[in-house]
Amino acid sequence: MWLKTSALVIGLATLSPSISAQTDDYFGINDIFQLEYANDVSISPDGRYIAYVRNRFNDMKDNTERSVWILDTESSQHYPLFDEGDAYGNLTWSPDSKRLALTSNRKDSYQVHVYWLNQDKHAEITHVHESPSQLAWSPDGQSIAFLMDVPAEKTSFEKHVKRPTKPEGADWGGQPIVVQEAYYQSDGQGVLKPAHAQIFTVPATGGSVKQLTTGPFSHSGPLTWSHDAESIVFSANRNENWAYEVNDSDLYAVNVKTQQLTRITQAPGQEYAPQFSPDGERLVYLHSNDEPVPYHKGELWVMDWSSKEKRELQSELDRSFANPQWNGQDMIAVQFADRGKTVIANVSLDDELTRRADDVSGTYVSRPYTMGSFSAAQNGAIAYTQGTPYRPADVGYQASGSETQTLTQLNEDVLANKQLGKVHEINYNSSYDDQPIQGWYITPPDFDEDKEYPLIVEIHGGPHLSYGPHFAAEHQRYAAEGYVVLYVNYRGSTSYGKDFAMLLDGNYASEYDFADHMSGVDAMIDKGFVDADNLFIAGGSAGGIATAYAVGLSDRFNAAAATNPVINWVSKVLTADSSIGQITNQFPAMPWEDLEHYWKRSPLSLVGNVSTPVLLFTGENDRRTPISETEQFYQALKLRQVDTAMVRVPDASHGVTYRPSHMIAKIEHALAWFEQYKK
Repeated sequence: MWLKTSALVIGLATLSPSISAQTDDYFGINDIFQLEYANDVSISPDGRYIAYVRNRFNDMKDNTERSVWILDTESSQHYPLFDEGDAYGNLTWSPDSKRLALTSNRKDSYQVHVYWLNQDKHAEITHVHESPSQLAWSPDGQSIAFLMDVPAEKTSFEKHVKRPTKPEGADWGGQPIVVQEAYYQSDGQGVLKPAHAQIFTVPATGGSVKQLTTGPFSHSGPLTWSHDAESIVFSANRNENWAYEVNDSDLYAVNVKTQQLTRITQAPGQEYAPQFSPDGERLVYLHSNDEPVPYHKGELWVMDWSSKEKRELQSELDRSFANPQWNGQDMIAVQFADRGKTVIANVSLDDELTRRADDVSGTYVSRPYTMGSFSAAQNGAIAYTQGTPYRPADVGYQASGSETQTLTQLNEDVLANKQLGKVHEINYNSSYDDQPIQGWYITPPDFDEDKEYPLIVEIHGGPHLSYGPHFAAEHQRYAAEGYVVLYVNYRGSTSYGKDFAMLLDGNYASEYDFADHMSGVDAMIDKGFVDADNLFIAGGSAGGIATAYAVGLSDRFNAAAATNPVINWVSKVLTADSSIGQITNQFPAMPWEDLEHYWKRSPLSLVGNVSTPVLLFTGENDRRTPISETEQFYQALKLRQVDTAMVRVPDASHGVTYRPSHMIAKIEHALAWFEQYKK
């Protein structure tokens, strides 16, 4: 049939068995379904209790099931709070450490729930029609504030549209959807109903919710209460043109009784992530400038609440701060990415920085992204997602002045007896401009340095993100099948400071990041155990773009696997959910004003050079890099009669590995594709 010869569409239900002979000692397909990891770790203010969300893959429902567990740091008890297969999030302790608030869909719709620790009782305290988030307890423990979307009013256009009367029992098509918002779509959610996030409060024992903010503006959390419980501080852009001002927001305070709004900051750029000190005398927050560039440093600022005088802390540290929390009366805990690792540190009001942990990790199971989070107590303790190159996230705990304890072992049952690929660090210089590049490579189990192995270079997304020495199911599967896997933090990656991140400004994708990867390939070949005749390249999102761009510049790779790539930047920015921010921060002008720039950065401009067989893997519901991008490259390669295959993942968005079966599909289709082109 014509379709079989012109378009190879690989079905997800026909996953091939392992390419090479597998042993139960190696990390296999079915092991992925057995993985678990901790997330949303929250320590009580007194430091005694740690609540966290325990995530596990369900091989019957093909999803991630979540449960809430409690750890008692004094008694070492570890027990489940909720484990019925519902969704949970926003874990937030009351000021007295005796109650835990959270959001859940335990009764089908997302509501705020409160659990009383000593009484072992819980209650649903809201009955709202949208999903609450960003919970914040009042200092007296009497109220909980939260964010929730409120549907926007119909526009004048919609109000003037006349609709015919539908006869009773008639079977009509669906009603047309009117779209007039600048932000009208979101990956994973599709076309959005017009709505705006507003701030609400509810009594902590349940009751009527009270809306504090109004208007078609952008309000965001986290929320923080003043010490007298009279006002709530938050971040917002309340300008009429807010949707186009992607790098601007200020701090506001809303009076809980009168709903009166007061603007607290008005500096150019974004002020966000506010947190009051325990005594309410100081406010810590983050600031980033409003330059139209792809990288913005999160600066750490502290304000005297009464005088509103403010000063920056750690201004000389060239790293971007995140998630500031008070770790006592005069100490601020923060996290920042540094050379592929997430660091937790304390910053004193005297501007001294003390690093406490750098093994925050393991919350992105499929690939080794620099990700994770922590929670700070008032007694100086911290809890965090603790991972290693060989384990997804467990719960790490560190009392003030003490060493870190690992309080859980969520994956020992599945991974303790597995031979995993060994993770090694590599450092080299790029052939383009001698720029130092840091990366890692994984050698297969039972590695023999006297043998030669095929190499996969796997490229991270973003591009302003980073990889690091973290657990990665995909990379371990490649290693288990006999590949050496190289992954590097090429120019533009975060965790190396502003100058390095800005090296890709206006040049993503380009010959520059291509040189960074090819120099890594050459450095691996020089080690003597990589087969120079068996080189493969893969990547997702920005990594998919780099993969598609690379095969237009070089024929050194036997085959390529590009996951949800951008192929044509003009069509991408005019169809994707990230259009406004991406055009503002990553391009010099609108596409119709500088078509040459957009075209030069598009892999489609190089398709005439491609001879490398290319596998394309994309979710059909992707709105970040729409599948039309993949289709353009597939059809262009077919027109040129270059070997290619398109894998379309039904019902999947940009997070195409969200379902465990799709993660496995991505890995196994790449392995099958590469196997065909080994020499």
